[in-house]
This record gives sequence, structure tokens and C-alpha cells, in this order.
Amino acid sequence: MGSLEVVERTTTGWAATDPSGILSPYTYTLRNTGPEDIYVKVISCGICHTDIHQVKNDLGMSNYPMVPGHEVIGEVVEVGSEVTKFRVGEVVGVGCLVGCCGNCHPCKSEIEQYCNKKIWSYNDVYTDGNPTQGGFASATVVNQKFVVKIPDGMAPEQAAPLLCAGVTVYSPLHHFGLKQSGLRGGILGLGGVGHMGVKIAKAMGHHVTVISSSNKKREEALEHLGADEYLVSSDSSRMQEVVDSLDYIIDTIPVFHHLEPYLSLLKVDGKLILMGVINTPLQFITPMVMLGRKTITGSFIGSIKETEEMLEFCKEKGFTSTIEVVKLDYINTAFERLEKNDVRYRFVVDVAGSKLDQ
Repeated sequence: MGSLEVVERTTTGWAATDPSGILSPYTYTLRNTGPEDIYVKVISCGICHTDIHQVKNDLGMSNYPMVPGHEVIGEVVEVGSEVTKFRVGEVVGVGCLVGCCGNCHPCKSEIEQYCNKKIWSYNDVYTDGNPTQGGFASATVVNQKFVVKIPDGMAPEQAAPLLCAGVTVYSPLHHFGLKQSGLRGGILGLGGVGHMGVKIAKAMGHHVTVISSSNKKREEALEHLGADEYLVSSDSSRMQEVVDSLDYIIDTIPVFHHLEPYLSLLKVDGKLILMGVINTPLQFITPMVMLGRKTITGSFIGSIKETEEMLEFCKEKGFTSTIEVVKLDYINTAFERLEKNDVRYRFVVDVAGSKLDQ
């Protein structure tokens, strides 16, 4: 099945049709497999909090019908005539992006996630005007540049969350030179990205402190995820004990919060790395940064190159995600539970087992 001629190809997914965000079966057309395209039969797809924002039009930019899902694992069924990186039968992944301009500085620097003309895996439009659709569907067609090979032996459902949550944590640690063993890191917020942060930082040999607003997740953090310390942000005496001790903090909080308490925990030259999408301005007093030469910075998902490196790193370390596997007919319930943070720590949809094509 190297390069079949197909007149028209359809697939079935689960789509939102309005801002209620309720998903239901939806059949649509896929483009033919172009010279550099890969036709992928979807096996698994992780659920990200961004999926909820998009289907409910929380950002005011949603287009319907919309098939969400950007942590896609599947099997290569067909390859275009110019595809060189992949073969039929391989297990591959597709993350948040399916296109970029290829000419700007970020693209030429292999950090295409910062391209101003990037094309999202869903709720976006290809250059030919057709909408992009995501991974809660039986199949997808993607340019080979935006596909990564899943290492042999890595289970599809385990690999799925790595394509967004995993690389989102790995990328800043890689870029800012924070991969060496022995560093002391903080993870602020213990959701889907936070749990991945703990696991990846521990795999790198870091001393990891989870910082949370309550004691509710203490046992999870220390006993299940392997964090070294647990810090409740409202406990002023414990917070004082940790002042000037951390090399970095990965801040995953997606709502307004004061930065000063966390800046105070950083050593000289420490970095507060923002990852939560917050539409409210954040505040801090400048001496908190100046007197320790501290950095407030941000990071956004990761590049294809970083995703490939991260997958190999996770394979080498025997890394596993903490997930709950569900079928597509449960997806609306899963979205409701995710909104309540009622999941440890990532939902992954068994798309292949959902029998969409029957």
C-alpha cells in the first residue's frame, strides 16, 4: 500500500458542532495522500485541557464542526511518493501542529512551534482552505515533517500524552540547559502537565518539589509520582524554609495567581517558566527579579526535533504516563471530569477499540 490512488476518502470522528462542546459522530472527507503525506490509522489519542477550551469556544476562535485531539498515535497505512522517513506499518505520532511556513527564523531554526503561520492539528485551516481535524477520528493525513516515530516497545496509549504534555515540559528544560542531574526544581500545579513535569524531572535526576494550594495531592505526589518534597503555598513557614533553594519552577497554573511567593523560592539566576494560558495580566514587583537576577519566561509545547529527543529519552528511562483509558463513547463524560480535575492524570481515548468504521 505504498502509494494508492484514491478518488475520495472519508473518515468518521467525534466532533463538536457548537459551543456547548458536546461531541458526536461526524463523517468528513480526508485529502488524498500527497507526495510528502502519510495516511495514518489512529490507534490512541490523549485528551488535553486545550480540547475543552477549543470545543467550548473559550478563546473565541472556534470553528465548527470541530474534531479535537492533538496527542495522536497511529499506524502508517500509506505513504506518499516522496516520503523518506516512514514506512507502512510503523507506529507514529502527530502532535499539536500539522503545518508551518518553512521560511521564517523559527522554522529555519527548527523551532517551528514559534512560526507565526503555524497550522494547528485542528480548528485551523490548511493553505488550500480546507479545515484541519484532530485525532478523535479513525484516520488522518499529515505531512511527514509533522510526524514522529514512536520508539519500538512503547505502548501507544503511554506515548500519546508525551506528544503535548511531555514535550511541553521537556522543551524548556532542554532549551534553558536544565537537564543535568542534581538540579532542584519545583512543579507548580499537579495536573496533566504537572504530573509529567514531576516524572520527567525525576528521570533527569532532579530533586523535585511539588507546590500546590492544598494538601489534597500530597500522597499522590510523594508516593505515586516520586516527588521529593510537597509544599503547600499557603503554609508561610514552610515556604520560608524553601526560599532561595530552587533552580527552576515549572508553573502550570492556568488561572491568575501572584508570582512573588514563587519567585522568592528561586536561587540566583533561577527561572520561573510559565506554561498556563492566562488571559489576566500577572503582577510582580521588580526587586523580586532584580535582586536575584531571576528570570520570568515562558515556553510553548516543543519542536518536532525536541519531540523526537523526548521520546527517545522516555524510552531510555522506561518512562510511563499515569493515564485512564476510555472509549470514544465516553468522551463527553471524560471532558466533564477533566474540567473538575477528576482524572489521574491524563485521559487517553482508545480510538481503534471504539470501532468507528463499523
